[in-house]
This record gives sequence, structure tokens and C-alpha cells, in this order.
Amino acid sequence: MSASIEQKSTFTQNSTGSNNPPTELSFITPESYVGFETITSQIESKLVRRGFQFNIMCVGYSGLGKSSFINTLFSSYLKEGAESESGSSVDHIVPKTTEISTKAFKLKEGKVKLNVNLIDTPGFGDQINNKKQWEPIVKHIKEQYSLYLRKELTANRERNIKDSRVHCVLYFLPPNLNNGLSELDIITLKKLSEISNVIPIISKADTLTKAELQQYKKVVQKEFELLHLNLYPHDLSDIYSDEENDDDSQDELAKLAPFAIISSNNVLDGSKIRNNDKTDDVIKVEDPNVCEFVFLREFLIRSNLQDLIETTSIVHYENFRAKQLIALKETSSKK
Repeated sequence: MSASIEQKSTFTQNSTGSNNPPTELSFITPESYVGFETITSQIESKLVRRGFQFNIMCVGYSGLGKSSFINTLFSSYLKEGAESESGSSVDHIVPKTTEISTKAFKLKEGKVKLNVNLIDTPGFGDQINNKKQWEPIVKHIKEQYSLYLRKELTANRERNIKDSRVHCVLYFLPPNLNNGLSELDIITLKKLSEISNVIPIISKADTLTKAELQQYKKVVQKEFELLHLNLYPHDLSDIYSDEENDDDSQDELAKLAPFAIISSNNVLDGSKIRNNDKTDDVIKVEDPNVCEFVFLREFLIRSNLQDLIETTSIVHYENFRAKQLIALKETSSKK
């Protein structure tokens, strides 16, 4: 007790000085067990009871395996593709514009409950004229921010506001060895990376040889650098200046973007497999020597799931919120 009082008085004396900065407090170890270390288990217990919300959006041309990737990622059959089981797409009508389709699922792994909103964008890039195909996607993301803001500003707001904000955008790139990013890819990636966490993916990586894939990745990565795209993960050193990040493995994983992946709905002996259309060989999707699916899953789900949710809130949503409140203030001052 006396040590605590002495420490406090030292801080008070320094903090009231004219120009001298306050002395940084040092940690004091209690002489006997107090129990405040259980606060982490208390928080964990509360969060586990409540469950978690994760909203993930898939953007890319039709036929890139977005549906099978989601099924592979969550190891569950959550989503059906545009094609039927027989492989026929005769009944599939291409939307005239980019549409937004949201489906909700509840997953449970151990004691952890995860509510997942899967947001698809059928019709994206499927038109002869793809001008402004990104607009409905940007509009949807901003609408979710606006909806959350309105609920947040109400006098009698909900205790736990339902979160429909998009936490992650997976942008699927076709394996176009000779083309790199298209004009639609460039403008869409620019627009989306300004308002959300964007992770680029090269789909159907098995259609390229390893040499071709590495060449294509280098081309795309160079274009990302030249375009100064603000892709996930973001530099949050100004926000978390007091925290140290020594996890070099996450930096190495981030450097793999765009992640080259293979996905499939087929399972053999408990492992996801894909039949190569060219050779009829069986490909193990989770083999790191074949594709980067396991690295993407580690990066997206096992290491950064909570960070994606937090970054959406403290970076993208806060930017939107600040702009909206400033605009509201300016409008009120003109009246």
C-alpha cells in the first residue's frame, strides 16, 4: 500500500511541474495475490457468450471460384455457385449491373460462435461496358457505415448495435498471365481500399505453372506499388504507438499478397482436393507446395480476424464518421 501511495505522489508532483514531463510510472507487483489477472478470462467468457460477427465481401468476375473458396475457407458448405451440380450454367442469368447479395450463417467451433455475413457481387465485370461497375459495391459499404452511425447517434441506442459493416473485401483476380490488372481492377481496388480492408487473391492458380504464377505475382505486386494502393494490413503505428509488434511472421504473410489459391468443394480422406481440369490429377488444396491457401487462411482467419474487425471500426468507420459529422456541422452552421 505504501509503495502505491509513494508512486502516486511522485506522479502528482511531476505532473504539476511547469515544464517537466511527468515521470513514467513503473509497474508494481503486489506482495500477495489480488486476482486482477483474471480480467482476460472474464472478458473472454463474456465475448464467448455473446459470439462474434464477421462480414466478408467477395468481389470478382464470375467463374473465379468465389463460392467454392468460401466453402473451403470455412470448411463448410455455405454457398452455391452460379453453376449447377452438372456444371451447366444455362439457367444462370447474368445481372445487367453489379448486384449485392447477402447471406447470413451461424458457425460454431468449440465454444466460439461466429455469425458470418457473406456478401457477394454477382454481375461484377460481366458486362460489355463495365464502366462504374464498382459504384454499387462502394455504395453498399458506405450504407452500412451510415446505418451504424445513425444507430450510434440515436438518444436511446441499442446496447449492442448490430454490426453490418464490411470487415473484409476479398478481391479475386483472374490468372491473366499477359494482362496484369485491368482498368476495372485498378479503379475498383483504388475505391475499395480507401474505405475497407482489401485482400487481393489470384484465383484458380492451378491454371498457371509455378514459373508463370511467380511472374504474374511480380507484375501485379509491382502495379500495387506503383498505384500506392492502401491494401490490408494498414500501418496503425500512429494509433497503437504504445504497442510493439514483433510478429515478423505476419509481415511475411502480408508480403505474399496477392495470395495464389485453389479452392474446391470436393473432400477426400478429410482433405480438400481439386481435380485438375487439364491433367485429371488430384490436387490437395491445403498443400503449401501447391498453392497459398493455408497461408491466406492463417492470415485472414487464424491471425487477423479480430484485427480486421477492429481496423474496420477504428480506421475506415471513424474516417467515414468524421466526414459525416463535419458535413453535418457545416450544414447546420449555414442555416
